[in-house]
Amino acid sequence: MLGTVELVLDAKAPLGEGAIWEPDKKVLYWVDIDGFKVHVYDPVANKDREYGVGKSVGTVVPRKSGGLMLAVKDGFAEMDLDTGAVKVVARPDDHPDGARFNDGKCDPSGRFWAGTMGMDHGGGKGVLYRLDADLSIHRMLDNLTIPNGIVWSLDKKAMHYIDTRAGEVWTFDYDDATGAITNKRTVVKIPKGVGGPDGMTIDSEGMLWVAHWGGWRVCRWDPNTGNLLDTIKVPAEQVSSCAFGGKDLDVLYITTARTGITGARLESQQLAGGLFKVKPGAKGVRAFSFAG
Repeated sequence: MLGTVELVLDAKAPLGEGAIWEPDKKVLYWVDIDGFKVHVYDPVANKDREYGVGKSVGTVVPRKSGGLMLAVKDGFAEMDLDTGAVKVVARPDDHPDGARFNDGKCDPSGRFWAGTMGMDHGGGKGVLYRLDADLSIHRMLDNLTIPNGIVWSLDKKAMHYIDTRAGEVWTFDYDDATGAITNKRTVVKIPKGVGGPDGMTIDSEGMLWVAHWGGWRVCRWDPNTGNLLDTIKVPAEQVSSCAFGGKDLDVLYITTARTGITGARLESQQLAGGLFKVKPGAKGVRAFSFAG
C-alpha cells in the first residue's frame, strides 16, 4: 500500500470529477458535475477558482488555441477563462433529453473523446463520442452505461477505456492517424468489494491508475497482465478521478464526491467531496489538449 493522502481542498463537492493537469500554466483543472462548476486549482498560491457553467459539466480539457473545452450536459462547449463565458459548439444529433455527458479526455492527436449516460443510470443508454478539431462529431461506441476513464498507451497504439458498470478496463487497438478503434478486449477485471472503476490516468511506465467509486481507494493496475500493483487509501468512499500533476508530474491529485451520502455514512467521511493529493512514487505523462 502506498503513501497517505493529504487534503488539498475541503471542497465538499457533490460530484467532483475530471481532474487534469495543465503543465504550462501549472494548474489543475477539475469539475463538479452536479455543482455545475469548473475549478482551477493553483497549488503554488493554494487557491481554487470556481466558474459557474449553468448546467452539468462532465469533464474539462485544455485547448491549444486557448481556454478550455468542456463536455457539458448537452454537448461539447468552449470556455473562456478570462470572462467565464461558455458556449456549446457541437451537439450530437442523437443526444436524448434524459442523458448527460460524463468523463472524457483528448487523444494524442488532440481529438476530444467523451461519453454520455442516462440520468437514471439505465443500462445501455450511453454513447462514446469523438470530437475532432474541425468540430465534427463521431459516434465511436454504443450500449454503455456509465462511461468513464479513458487514456492512451505510451506508444499511441492502444486506448484503454472504462464503463463503470462493466467492472472492467477495456483496451482497443487505436490508430492515431485516423482516431479509429478496433479489437476490444478486457485487460483488467475489478474484483468485488473494492468499488467500481471510475476515472483513470496513466503513468510513465504505462501502468493505469484507476479511481474506485465506492471503494475508498485509487489502484494501480498493469494492463499487460491485469494484476493489481498498488493501492492508495482515500478518506472518502466515492473516489471519482485522478491525475498526475506538479512540476515533475509526481503528485497524484484525486477527486471525490458526496452525492447520495447521508447520515452516519457522511459522518464517517466528512472530507467526502474534497480534493486530495499524494506522492505515490510514480510519475505521470503530459495530458493532451484539444487541437481545435
